[in-house]
Amino acid sequence: MRMFYHPDRDSLDLASILHALSDPVRLRIVQSLAQSGELTCGAFGIDAPKSTLSHHFKVLREGGVIRTRMEGVHRIVSLRMEDLNARFPGLVQAILTVLAPKDADGDLKSDLG
Repeated sequence: MRMFYHPDRDSLDLASILHALSDPVRLRIVQSLAQSGELTCGAFGIDAPKSTLSHHFKVLREGGVIRTRMEGVHRIVSLRMEDLNARFPGLVQAILTVLAPKDADGDLKSDLG
């Protein structure tokens, strides 16, 4: 079984996390995971070559932002929200809030209609 490198919670550092979140594709991956929980690598709907997506997942994983595990032939990806909040409380939520869709007045759009 293939093992993936994941930094320990105590070794997560802000520079690595911010680097991992510095790309629009990687931010989109994080947004999707925040909304959906776990997803397979192919379920993100990002139009990019597999090698490019693999690179983005690796940067996020080695930066400590996501966790990847094998389930049969599928790679299942999840956001390490508990670990990230333990080291940097509120960081990911603040980033997700900034990225959330806004209406014409600049207010956060509601899912209620």
